[in-house]
Amino acid sequence: MKAVVLIKQVPDTTDVRIDRETNTLIREGVPSIINPFDMYAIEEGLRIVEAAGEGSVTVMSMGPPQVEDALREAISLGVDEAVLLSDRAFAGSDTWSTSYTLAAGIRKLEDYDIVLCGKQAIDGDTAQVGPGVAQFLGIPPVSYTHLRA
Repeated sequence: MKAVVLIKQVPDTTDVRIDRETNTLIREGVPSIINPFDMYAIEEGLRIVEAAGEGSVTVMSMGPPQVEDALREAISLGVDEAVLLSDRAFAGSDTWSTSYTLAAGIRKLEDYDIVLCGKQAIDGDTAQVGPGVAQFLGIPPVSYTHLRA
């Protein structure tokens, strides 16, 4: 079983401030964390692979070089591999562009059985990237699932 988990580094919600002129998040000087909903996806990916008895979990993120900190944290949790898609051209990407880019990154992996995402990112709350990635990969999205223990 090969699982890919998409994660996003977001500002720590206890310190979020809004720039009233631009109506955007002020990220400078604010600590970053792995999106809490993505932490659930990491945990579930690890559980799925463990239950299968073999396989690997790869985390993937799109963002600036400092996202490497989030990827290292994911590896410390037991993830096998981490992939960072980073380019200045990605700055300011909307959900469509982000979904397209992440899907292209997943295709480069060539071999995967399942793609897991958190339900939404706490800094944007759109919940569009996971379904968008599924659309670009041509696979069905399954949202808000619950697994029996």
